[in-house]
Amino acid sequence: MTLGSLRNSSSMTSSFLLSGIPGLEHMHIWISIPLCFMYLVSILGNCTILFIIKTEPSLHEPMYLFLSMLALTDLGLSLCTLPTVLGIFWVGARDIGHDACFAQLFFIHCLSFLESSVLLSMAFDRFVAICRPLHYASILTNTVIGRIGLASLGRSVALIFPLPFMLKRFPYCGSPVLSHSYCLHQEVMKLACADIKANSIYGMFVIVSTVGVDSLLILFSYALILRTVLSIASRAERLKALNTCVSHICAVLLFYMPMIGLSVIHRFGKKAPHLVQVVMGFVYLLFPPVMNPIVYSVKTKQIRDRILKTKFEFIISASSF
Repeated sequence: MTLGSLRNSSSMTSSFLLSGIPGLEHMHIWISIPLCFMYLVSILGNCTILFIIKTEPSLHEPMYLFLSMLALTDLGLSLCTLPTVLGIFWVGARDIGHDACFAQLFFIHCLSFLESSVLLSMAFDRFVAICRPLHYASILTNTVIGRIGLASLGRSVALIFPLPFMLKRFPYCGSPVLSHSYCLHQEVMKLACADIKANSIYGMFVIVSTVGVDSLLILFSYALILRTVLSIASRAERLKALNTCVSHICAVLLFYMPMIGLSVIHRFGKKAPHLVQVVMGFVYLLFPPVMNPIVYSVKTKQIRDRILKTKFEFIISASSF
């Protein structure tokens, strides 16, 4: 193919085609019901967490401020994918323009790596609370927490910002079909009619410098936490200390396991069934935002009690009309 014909072909490919669930297109309207329910749970759950933390002065502590960052990130992830996912399953709207696709993948990846940073910050919070309890308030001040949040956001934006421009310079020809109901960098770059080695290397660098470094630091934090907990003489005190980490450990597993699984499938599982990729994609972006509010509401007594109190007050005010 000549350079001129390549350009003509690429100019004809002005949009990408998103995919639903292969082989189950006739059931998309039914599949959209549980998907809608999951999105509803995610949005309401994270908004509830944010509302409870904002309105309850006793929850204006480092642990809950980091939790509000996590809820904001999860809420953003849900809203990023909601339009394209429901557009496919409701009305079969598969087309997405290049610029819209690049914008979506920017926000998805940026928020995903921001969530990794927030989980690391929460691990640091647990480390200070358990290993340096007397210095907890002086170390994690509101100013420090704000700087941690800004640094996390700045790192994510700085690392992901080049990706849309790196993809925009490529010509796209041939079949423009993506494997998921939303745009991901590793999927879009495979459709380019050009050498994508630089994108592949940079994508690996971003993953290693964010998810890789963050996960190792989280493991290191919990190794120090475990060492400190085991040195506590009282068994009841050891269990109490570990119980404050359960919610965070669940959030870490909910985030990292689907992300690692999806990355492995994209890079090394070329023979894996396409349905596995699609399902893992939904688990990766939908499961953490849905489950995190549930986990923290169930396992964190202060939030659970405040939710029950709010519910009781709402029932009382509704019955008074």
